[in-house]
Amino acid sequence: MAEHTSSSTTIEAAPADVMAVIADFARYPDWTGEVKEAEVLKTDERGRAEQVRLVMDAGAIKDDQTLAYTWSGEHEVSWTLVKSQMLRSLDGSYLLRPAGDGTTTEVTYQLTVDVKIPMLGMIKRKAEKVIIDRALAGLKKRVESGAE
Repeated sequence: MAEHTSSSTTIEAAPADVMAVIADFARYPDWTGEVKEAEVLKTDERGRAEQVRLVMDAGAIKDDQTLAYTWSGEHEVSWTLVKSQMLRSLDGSYLLRPAGDGTTTEVTYQLTVDVKIPMLGMIKRKAEKVIIDRALAGLKKRVESGAE
């Protein structure tokens, strides 16, 4: 089994508010940095994204990828790679845990990436850590700013 990288942060907002930002793929280019375009291709019966096309630009890595999303209750979403130009696999998740009086949320982001080009494991995990840390910082800033 592939090794994964994970990290957590605490966001001053209720889990529902955090998940609302995570689920709003159209706004990803506004706060993620690496996502330049996001298009929901398919939704479930509740209107949540099941497949999303993302155009990524992370400096040396530029990619056009499609991800399949699975929503587990109101506090967890995971995704897997459907297709990509640069990646062999990509599995990730956000897990939200209410903290304190329900106005604070602990967010854990887990990610496993396998690229089509050869890359040392420690370099790959460092890249995963950078992606996770940037995503969590962007998510925290976006949620706590109350941006609509």
